[in-house]
Amino acid sequence: MGAAAGGLLRRLAGGLRRTVLALGLLVPAAALAWSNHALISAPALRALPEFAALPALPAEPLEAFLVAQGARLEQVLDQEEVWARAHVHAYAARPDALRYRVAGAADGAELRRRFVAAVRIAPDARLALFVQRGAIGEPDSGRAPLAAREVTTLPHDSTLEATPFVALRAGEPVRPLEIVTSASDEPDYGLDIGLWSDNGTPQGRAYGFGPQPFGNPALAFGTQAPFHMGFFHESRIVYLAAGFLERTYPEYRIHLWKTLAEHALRSGHGYWGWRFAGWAMHYLQDLAQPYHARVLPGVGTVRMLWINTLHLAGWPRLRDEAVTLVSNRHLAFENFQRTVLWAARRDPAPAAALSEALGDAAADPKYDDDSARSGAARRAAAAADALDATLAATLPARYVSDPGFEFGAAEQGIDLEVQLARGNPAGRAALVRALAPRLADAGAYSRALVRSVLATR
Repeated sequence: MGAAAGGLLRRLAGGLRRTVLALGLLVPAAALAWSNHALISAPALRALPEFAALPALPAEPLEAFLVAQGARLEQVLDQEEVWARAHVHAYAARPDALRYRVAGAADGAELRRRFVAAVRIAPDARLALFVQRGAIGEPDSGRAPLAAREVTTLPHDSTLEATPFVALRAGEPVRPLEIVTSASDEPDYGLDIGLWSDNGTPQGRAYGFGPQPFGNPALAFGTQAPFHMGFFHESRIVYLAAGFLERTYPEYRIHLWKTLAEHALRSGHGYWGWRFAGWAMHYLQDLAQPYHARVLPGVGTVRMLWINTLHLAGWPRLRDEAVTLVSNRHLAFENFQRTVLWAARRDPAPAAALSEALGDAAADPKYDDDSARSGAARRAAAAADALDATLAATLPARYVSDPGFEFGAAEQGIDLEVQLARGNPAGRAALVRALAPRLADAGAYSRALVRSVLATR
């Protein structure tokens, strides 16, 4: 390659890198994949009779679990770190100073602090005893409402119903289906916030993850994005231009929480076994969402290069517009998914196809450590461009085709299920057809994970 050609390629690659870095311009809600994972998990797991029929278990505070474990948990977490260093691409090794140790811990509160540091989640994560109200579509038997601030460190999500949580008392019986379903939404309540060295937090400086690879470090919710997204199936030139995209850690989180789930169940702590399993399920479901498996759905590599050639020449408009449109479609897709599944709780008939997709266990895969990358994420990435085109064709143009409109800033009060049902039933039907296979994958891989956990008890 001549010097001139090599220089051009480097300039184009640098421009592409800046386009991908523009993900940091997305509104913080773009760090979400599915809006309220409980709406997916409950119908998916009801289709697993051997799990849905499990008897209730006593709710257990995390501190009680850690005290009961003693030093046994040290070995589990040491082995998990060995696994992660060997198997997670571009893994940021846990600093040895954070190694979990029980010696010298005065009480359960100190063990909790050490555990939180060892698994590298936000120190202010609530980890309360709770379930999401009506998580499995059944009454909550008089359980007391629990304020959102007791469950999440983030501002209350107005898309959830008022008072969406109910409290559990230590020792109170709770069904595994409720535990997993509620816990499957919990990683979006602040577990992965502020963990990067440039996030301005004590944990970010201590945890060893380095600077945030993409997303906007100034936006709190956006700091969780690299733990919830996995861009494993982009073209080679994208990785050449933006190698930082490989620093994503959903596989690390899935394996960590699944390992802890299996250990807790084997050691007689069923509540935490299924709560950890719900956490693992969250990240696996995230990878089944196309906007978490592709950087810019609907924008091909050649077009990325072209719009960046213009950007390098001083015309950034096309780049900025592409990022805005992908963000708007991402958020609109989540809005439709959430509103249609909430509506299905009130009246299942209009969303029967989605319920059937979530509960169809006929072709469930067998779970292994490669299921996240080569299964859920690969299928989502392959579907991303078609889904993006469907959203552009069916939703109001202002929401998905106007680069001057920001869906996230204007979403309050938008209910796409209601809008389409009233004004564009054909468009609603098209979106249901596009959503159904994505929910089918999320449900299938969720059941596969739970079956795998069940088999290790």
